[in-house]
Amino acid sequence: MKTSKSTAITGAAFLMATSAIGPGFLTQTTVFTQQLAASFGFVILISVLLDIGAQLNIWRIIAVTEKRAPLIANDLLPGLGYVLAALIVAGGLAFNIGNIGGCGLGLQVLAGIDPLYGSIISCIIALLIFWNKEAGKAIDGFTKILGLLMILLTLYIVFKAQPPIASAVQHSFFPDQISALSIITLVGGTVGGYISFSGGHRLLDAGIKGEAALPDVNKSAVTGIVVTAIMRFLLFLAALGVIMQGLPLDPSNPPASVFKLAAGEIGYRFFGVVMWSAAITSVIGAAYTSVSFLKTFHPSIERNEKMIISIFIVFSTVVFNFMGNPVKILVTVGALNGLILPIALGVMLLAARNKRLIHNYKHPGWLHISGWIVVGVMSWMGYLTIAKWISG
Repeated sequence: MKTSKSTAITGAAFLMATSAIGPGFLTQTTVFTQQLAASFGFVILISVLLDIGAQLNIWRIIAVTEKRAPLIANDLLPGLGYVLAALIVAGGLAFNIGNIGGCGLGLQVLAGIDPLYGSIISCIIALLIFWNKEAGKAIDGFTKILGLLMILLTLYIVFKAQPPIASAVQHSFFPDQISALSIITLVGGTVGGYISFSGGHRLLDAGIKGEAALPDVNKSAVTGIVVTAIMRFLLFLAALGVIMQGLPLDPSNPPASVFKLAAGEIGYRFFGVVMWSAAITSVIGAAYTSVSFLKTFHPSIERNEKMIISIFIVFSTVVFNFMGNPVKILVTVGALNGLILPIALGVMLLAARNKRLIHNYKHPGWLHISGWIVVGVMSWMGYLTIAKWISG
């Protein structure tokens, strides 16, 4: 029982982390490093602090209320849960189209398979995981193994790229420039939209809930953010090393350029592994969490959860093969998910003060304040981002 509980805690952390580390994550990190150079380290640092403030609040409130987010929202204001679910599922679907595309691209780089066939193969693999008799354990193990593999391969690329680590650390605290768009995109891509609820809902499904479970919930949430931050910082260092050598990145696939320029052909193959791992785990995270928002609304949805997840994945695959997967869309979807975060987090923070939902639980004041700071900062940066889009 103890081993099963520990597996679920770690699995929830890696489900959240690998949901965040998708094709968009790889693209955004490389593109923004190209734009901001060493100062991008500051953006990562700020985004990690905002991520922790968002994640701890959301996961703890889900655990204490013992309800999924849509039900919490509906209890606060009838109909609000449907609005929240619509936002999350729409964002999850948009992300998943990019994730499926990343699967196809990863297998193309790794084995020369046409992206169309690569996306279909990956779709089938994802379906097999969900149709496994022990689907929960399969998801936990699969995301954990591929998450660690991505970190190790990227660490090798950092070693080959030889980045200016001292400069990166210095500018992480004293940046030459700051970009609101990059911060909102990173936070949106890490804990925005469905991602912030993935681990919390996974813990709930594993029976880890209630006030007594909060130490485990805290551990899982922080572990997920730390894993994501490690991967983000390693990729930043790898890209910085290549850029500082004056080597040009391919605008059609910036992260692949980093791996290839740093370590040659083997680096390029490693990118294929990292891209496929990032994409397939994100497909699983997006499908699992998006459908977890829907299954609370009607018993028939919960009874047919695997079938609906399958439809979600297959539909994403079909759409990708008709629309394609450009770099700009991956960056834009991350920013849009960042705009959803203040709404979702605001709902959860209001729930934390509702005695009907939390009973005798007292949400820590520092967490409540930090949560509203995240809501304020992300709303303000969202306003700046929208104003920038409108002005062209």
